[in-house]
Amino acid sequence: MLPGWLGVGRLTRFVFAAALILSSHAFAQGPQSTPSIFAPTSTPAIEIHHLSLFALEITGAIFLTVAGLLTYVIVRFRSKGTDDASEPAQIYGSNQVELAWTVIPVLIVVVLFLTTARVIFAIQDAPKPQAALEVTVVGHQFWWEYRYPKQGIVAANELHVPLSSADNPTPTYLKLLSADVDHSFWIPQLAGKTDLIPVHPNDLWIDPLQPGVYLGQCAQFCGVQHANMLLRVYVDTPEQFAAWVANQAKPGVQDSALAAGRHVFETQACMNCHTVQGTVATGRFGPDLTHLMSRDTLASGMIPNTRDNLKQWIKDPNTIKPGSLMPAMQLSEDQLDQVTSYLETLK
Repeated sequence: MLPGWLGVGRLTRFVFAAALILSSHAFAQGPQSTPSIFAPTSTPAIEIHHLSLFALEITGAIFLTVAGLLTYVIVRFRSKGTDDASEPAQIYGSNQVELAWTVIPVLIVVVLFLTTARVIFAIQDAPKPQAALEVTVVGHQFWWEYRYPKQGIVAANELHVPLSSADNPTPTYLKLLSADVDHSFWIPQLAGKTDLIPVHPNDLWIDPLQPGVYLGQCAQFCGVQHANMLLRVYVDTPEQFAAWVANQAKPGVQDSALAAGRHVFETQACMNCHTVQGTVATGRFGPDLTHLMSRDTLASGMIPNTRDNLKQWIKDPNTIKPGSLMPAMQLSEDQLDQVTSYLETLK
């Protein structure tokens, strides 16, 4: 709420409160909805949400004041048709008015600056608990790599983090790196936008308070497929997260019945870009595929992870994601079926 000295009336507060409630319901209905700052579920996002409401109240009060005065002047001093056509008396200056329209804006800017600085430093200087999860995020054109150094896990495009609570605070600390150009990690319901800049690591933390899937977006133009460099954060219960970690730590499945598909994968260019733990495929240019089928989506969240989509993605990624750096593999239909069947075992 606004400080009392700003003189905002009850009506102004009621109007903006109603508008914010309506916008919150219109643009955010919880996890998996359209990303919105109006449904925060993490401490950094909650702080940013409060700051945005405070700024909106101040700027809204300014708008109503200026619009009200302008309307009053237009109505009060409108031409009545019988007015004398002579020029009205002119006012050549008022020290009081000039002082008011200089001092008041300066005070408003100072208040907004100090409030914003307080929120920024409160988020950046928050103490890091011993139980915090550490994840290294690497932005690539046009996908996300997630490394869990303590767990020895490497995943792609779908970030799994544990639920945090007041009784068991388990925040996730993200170290943000870029493998090529500038990217930006932004999940509005969990935290503010933070850039990934080559050779300049940045940091970010979240402590999700509700389980579910939260959507985000690369918010820094990074190339032709920037708009389709999507983010999905899975906030798991402690039990779900432990099960996910245990599964991700396993090596790739070796099924002798699918030896032909594995042979295609390991003798084509696939293994030069991708890793499958437990095999000779150790490429780092593309996503780690060890547990490919444990993911819900392909192409950084663009399409569901189904057999047909996977096959088409292998055949020619540009039909799904034009500008993708993954080349068309030029495989025969039999080879496509074999390698697709092999990849489907990587759960």
